[in-house]
Amino acid sequence: MEQKVQIESTADGSHTLFVPSLNEHYHSVNGAKQESEHIYINAGLLHSTKEKLNLLEIGFGTGLNAYLTLLITEQTTKDINYISLELYPLSIDIVKGLNYVENSDSKYKSLYLKLHESEWNCKNEITPSFYLTKIQTDFSQLDSPINSDVLFDVIYFDAFAPEKQSEMWSQEIFNYLYSKTNKGGILTTYCAKGVVRRMLQQAGYCVERLAGPPGKREILRAVRF
Repeated sequence: MEQKVQIESTADGSHTLFVPSLNEHYHSVNGAKQESEHIYINAGLLHSTKEKLNLLEIGFGTGLNAYLTLLITEQTTKDINYISLELYPLSIDIVKGLNYVENSDSKYKSLYLKLHESEWNCKNEITPSFYLTKIQTDFSQLDSPINSDVLFDVIYFDAFAPEKQSEMWSQEIFNYLYSKTNKGGILTTYCAKGVVRRMLQQAGYCVERLAGPPGKREILRAVRF
């Protein structure tokens, strides 16, 4: 399964993808890389005090969040088991056209490609401190084959916007994610709509509004205490 996408540049120079059928971008046009760093790395991953953690991503997309997370394991002592759910994997030709590793040395270019070239639906060792499992699934059906014993310390909720993909923003989904969140676990998302905040709270999370990246006033961080 594949959807038609177009590569576009954002305000910080990093690429995003535009989906004509949804009239939607994968990232903020105000800066793809800085958006991912602000919401998922700084407000999510680096807010966790755990060194060894399980991380769930809703929406693998371009692999930017996974790549930035991999870089953190290279720069710190964090050891990450990364599980990502995606319904529409990108072709390798599209991936090679993205500029996230354009000015990086060959090691990091190789690691970025390895994220995409690794086999789907099984656990892959990308580095000794970063394991990746990409699962091709429609998460809105809540039938993803996630190991029932795994609880997550960090969740990146990066689905398309509610007005574009409303089935991904339901109370049932947030209830399920809460049940899969470890005590002290963190969920971050770019969407700060009141209805999303209330669904997270109803699921059981303690939710706070945080300042957003350039072009966005607020984001949400939810914690299971």
